[in-house]
Amino acid sequence: MKVLELNNVHKVYNTTHVEVHAVNDVSLEFEQGEFAAIVGPSGSGKTTLLNMIGGLDMPTEGSIMVNSTDLSTLRSSALIDFRMRNIGFVFQSYNLIPVLTAKENIEFIMNLQKWTRKKRDNRTVELLKAVGLEDRIHSRPAQLSGGQQQRVAVARALASKPRFVLADEPTANLDTKSTENLLDIMEKLNREENITFIFSTHDARVVKKARRVITLEDGKVVSDEIRE
Repeated sequence: MKVLELNNVHKVYNTTHVEVHAVNDVSLEFEQGEFAAIVGPSGSGKTTLLNMIGGLDMPTEGSIMVNSTDLSTLRSSALIDFRMRNIGFVFQSYNLIPVLTAKENIEFIMNLQKWTRKKRDNRTVELLKAVGLEDRIHSRPAQLSGGQQQRVAVARALASKPRFVLADEPTANLDTKSTENLLDIMEKLNREENITFIFSTHDARVVKKARRVITLEDGKVVSDEIRE
């Protein structure tokens, strides 16, 4: 099942003297259950593309369809709600709320969506077990290592059962062991629950795990490799 479709997407930034084509005529489709990495040198357009896929930025031209909805047609409040229900985010800086426990951070979006307490509790425990942190349920971010914080961030991204998860350089601040643990967890969730992950990354360890590698240069797709 197709979860995401990009059609002739452009992103142009107008500076004082020149137009910068950050993303240049990109067309891609993603099926449910993919484990894909978007790679390329700095300035190739990876993060800009990921931000547009996530509805955090809008294309100058072209369309981005999530579940047959064109993101550019949604008003601001509707876009926020749509994003919350359909797209999970994992950032390199974790972005956990410092005063909340691991459980409360994971529950945050479910609270906004008005899930019942029982459903929230069940989903949170399920996710903490999935990321190997059921014994840190009441720990705040400052009491967790970087790798543990990122695992909480992954659990939070999955809390509302999104169509797909976008991970922007999720291993950038992690050591080798933490990176391997995190990637193993995400790969397990991808295979067992058919969750779609799309990474933007420089990390060769992420690229090695990916089953699809999309390479950008100067805002254009120069290769799209499907692996077995």
